[in-house]
Amino acid sequence: MHLAPLAEGWSVAHAGRRKELLDKAAADSGAGERALAVAADVGQPESVKGLFAATKAKFGRLDLLFNNAGMGAPAMPMEELPVEKWQAVVAANLTGTFLCCQEAIRIMKAQSPKG
Repeated sequence: MHLAPLAEGWSVAHAGRRKELLDKAAADSGAGERALAVAADVGQPESVKGLFAATKAKFGRLDLLFNNAGMGAPAMPMEELPVEKWQAVVAANLTGTFLCCQEAIRIMKAQSPKG
């Protein structure tokens, strides 16, 4: 969880697959109602839609998107890497960025002033 924006007074929605860790980090931040923790898999379109819907419901708007999700493939010879592991990397690193940008732009274009 990136805490610097909270320290600067921003309201921040944090997303990750492990809700209990997000909840703990949000509580430890001391930001109270300005910190929202949402369990989400950025490689899944419905999960991303839920994340942004929760963010808009909580804060009413979106002004900044910071894509920080990512993962690497396990250390092994490429010819032994299962395609499912590779697809998980692509889902997190590429598809997740695309999906989050798509949802963020939808919200930002619809609000006034725009994000």
